[in-house]
Amino acid sequence: MSKTRINNIDLAYDDTGSGPAVVLIHGYPFNRSMWAEQVSALADSYRVVTLDLRGHGESESSTGASTMKLMAQDVASLMDELRIDRAVIGGLSMGGYVTLAFYQLFAERVEKLLLADTRAQADTEEAKATRADQVQQIQADGMTGIVNGMLPKLLSPETVSKQPEIVKRVRDMMMHTSPEGAIGALRGMAEREDQTERLSQINVPTLIVVGKEDPITPVADSQKMHERIAGSQLVVIENASHVSNIEQPEQFNRALKDFLSR
Repeated sequence: MSKTRINNIDLAYDDTGSGPAVVLIHGYPFNRSMWAEQVSALADSYRVVTLDLRGHGESESSTGASTMKLMAQDVASLMDELRIDRAVIGGLSMGGYVTLAFYQLFAERVEKLLLADTRAQADTEEAKATRADQVQQIQADGMTGIVNGMLPKLLSPETVSKQPEIVKRVRDMMMHTSPEGAIGALRGMAEREDQTERLSQINVPTLIVVGKEDPITPVADSQKMHERIAGSQLVVIENASHVSNIEQPEQFNRALKDFLSR
């Protein structure tokens, strides 16, 4: 693990392997360790950079909303620090929101895109209200209630019943997210822009991956992105929910390696 001072926070990251650069951005409320299997699969042929977004993992929190554009700027500043001009940029869930914001701000720095278990639409008013309720819950009780409520949506029923080590791993990741960081991310997601109309402007190779059983960003959301991004590839991961890269790493890695090698 390394740390650097970026945009007024200490940001933690790993820089593994050598070759063309691949930057992977985790979801909420996770950290860079969620990409462990992808780093292992890619590091022989690629330079894989994973980071803890502000307020997550070992990165410092900041006051106010952690907007998708602010976190995209953090990613760009880290790339500057590491002297990476262009990279494959990929993200899962909130990391996908950050990836789309990165493309909006820094399209010239993107070689390819990975959009995993995410969507282009902004929050509905109902979703914004839910996030506001979650902020209040975290302020009152910390992360435990949020984590317990999210787990059944993040993992498929089969994973929950048969793979306790994955359940523990995902739970531990979320419990180690600071309340301040989680609140900043919730507020940032609530005010993010709708990217739907910009999808048709994406002109780099794009891989869209989604767990077949994902109830948070369902397959239909990925299909909408696939229809609007010319030449994009859609891969549906069997027996996976929202964290498809952790539940089914072999399927996920096969799709990602095939995409990167083209």
